[in-house]
Amino acid sequence: MIQSLYIRNYLLIDHLELDFSGGFITITGETGAGKSILMGALSLILGQRVDTSVLKLKDAKCIVEGTFLPGERVRKIFEANDLDFEQVTTLRREIAPGGKSRAFINDTPVILPLLKEVGNLLVDIHSQHQNLRLNDHLYQMEVINHMAGVEKELTRYRDTFAGFSQITKELERVNKETDTLKEELEYMQFQFNELQSAHLAEGEMEELEANLQRAEHAEEIRSALFETAGHLSAESIGILDKLRASLSQLQKIVQLYTPSKEMASRMESAYIELKDIASEVENEAGKTGLEPGELEQLRERMDLLFGLMQKHRVQELDQLIALRNLLGEKIEALTFSDEKIGQLERERSALQHTLEQQAGVLHRSRGSAAEKMQTRVEDQLQQLGIPNARFQVELVKTDTYDANGSDQVRFLFSANKQLSLEEISRVASGGEVSRLMLSIKSMVSDRKGMPTLIFDEIDAGVSGEIADKVGGIMDRLAEGRQVMAITHLPQVASRGADHFVVYKEDTSDATYTRIRKLQPDERITEIARMLSGEEVTEAALSNARVLLRI
Repeated sequence: MIQSLYIRNYLLIDHLELDFSGGFITITGETGAGKSILMGALSLILGQRVDTSVLKLKDAKCIVEGTFLPGERVRKIFEANDLDFEQVTTLRREIAPGGKSRAFINDTPVILPLLKEVGNLLVDIHSQHQNLRLNDHLYQMEVINHMAGVEKELTRYRDTFAGFSQITKELERVNKETDTLKEELEYMQFQFNELQSAHLAEGEMEELEANLQRAEHAEEIRSALFETAGHLSAESIGILDKLRASLSQLQKIVQLYTPSKEMASRMESAYIELKDIASEVENEAGKTGLEPGELEQLRERMDLLFGLMQKHRVQELDQLIALRNLLGEKIEALTFSDEKIGQLERERSALQHTLEQQAGVLHRSRGSAAEKMQTRVEDQLQQLGIPNARFQVELVKTDTYDANGSDQVRFLFSANKQLSLEEISRVASGGEVSRLMLSIKSMVSDRKGMPTLIFDEIDAGVSGEIADKVGGIMDRLAEGRQVMAITHLPQVASRGADHFVVYKEDTSDATYTRIRKLQPDERITEIARMLSGEEVTEAALSNARVLLRI
C-alpha cells in the first residue's frame, strides 16, 4: 500500500506531503480543483513518461516520491535487478528543468521500464477512459486469464509458442531458400563444373606467369647459360682451368713464401665455389629446353584462367577459387536441404502437438472460469441496479495459435430482457459500463492480490441508491487492501475510513492545488456540500450525518 506521497513543483502543486493508511480512502473536491493533477503526479513514480510542461517553476526541479509497503510479490523483481528488497520501498522521480528525467528505487538509480514494472505490482489506477478497455479483446483475454488463474500454464504455453514460432520461421526460410536455389541449380552446377574442371590451385597464377616467361625466352636463356658454362669450364681457356693452374703455382711456394699459404686457401675456396656454379649453370642449361607444344600449353592455360576471371568478374585467382568453393557449398546444401526440411518439419510437428495440448488446458480452464465469472458479474450488476443484466464470456476455440493460445474472447452484455447479447460498446450506456468495469475490477483485483487500487471517478453516470451500492462494493473491496476512490458522489465519499479534500488556494501572485485530510466535523460539511452545492443547508448537513452514520 501507499504510505506517503511527496510532491514538489508539479503543475499547480508547489509542495505537498501526504500520509495514508490502509482500507478505503475517499478523495473529493470541486471540478477543476486538481484531483487529476494528484493522479498525474502519482503516475510519474509508476513509470509514466513526462516532459517539462509539468514544471510549475520552469527553472526548478520537479520531485515526486512515494513510500510503499510492497509485500513479497515484488521480491523477485528486486533480486533479478540486484536491488535491495526492503519492507518499506521508496520510488522517486525527478524532472530537471532541461527535461531530463531520473528514476530511483530505494535511492538506487533505475531505468524507467523497471520503475514501471515495479509500480504495476504496487498500484492499479483505474480512470474513466479505461472503461474503453472493456471493448479491447486483449484486455478481455487478460481478465479471463486472471480469473482462470492460468499464469503458470500460460508461461509454459508461451515458451512452447516461442519455439514453435521460431522453428516455423526457420522452416519458411529454408523452404524459400531451397526453392530459390533449385531454380538456380542447373546454372550453378554448370558454373561449378566449369571451375572444378579447371583444377584451380592457390598460387598457380604466379607460377604460371614465371613458366610462361621462361618458355617465351627459352632460347635466350639457354644460350646465356651455355656461354656462361663455357667461360667457366672450357678446356685450356676456361676460368676454372686458369684458376686451377694458378692455385697449383701458389701451392708450390707455400713452404718458401708464407703469404702464399693464405692466398692459396682463398683461391681454393673461390675455385670450389666457381666449380659449383659451373655445375649448376650446366645443369640449368640442360633443363631450359622446351618440350614439344609446352609454350602453347602454357599460353592456353593462361588464357583459360584469364577468361574465367573475366567471365566471373574477379581480379584474382583466389577470388575465383572462393567462388568455386561457395558454389560447391550451395549445391551441397541443396543436396541435403530435403533432409533438413524433413527434420524441421518433424520438430515443428512435435511442438505443435505440445502446443495443442497446452492450448487445450488453457481453454478448459478459461471455460470453467468464464461460467463462474458470468454468474458473479450478473449478480453484482443486479445489486448495482441493473436487474435484468445479462453478461456472457464468449470463448471460441480456433485452429490458429497466438501468444494466448487458440482462444478468442468476447464480452457480451444486455441490460434488458428483450435485447439480445451484444458487444459492450454497442449496447451499454456510460453508467452501465462503469458498473460493469467495477464488477470486473473487483473480481480481477481479488485474483491479482493488488495491494493498492485507485478508482478515478469510476462511479460516473450513477447516483442515488446505486451510488450507495457502488460505495459498498468499494468498501468491501478495501478489506485487506488499500482502496482509494476519487469521487463526486457523497454516497461513495461517506464510506471512506479516511477522507481527503482537494481544493485550490489563490494568493496574490499564483494559484495552488492543496489537499488535506478532513476531520470528522469537516467531513460532515464536505458531504453536505456535495449534496446541496455551494450553499450548505441544514437538510444537507442532516443528510450528511446519516450517510456518515453519525
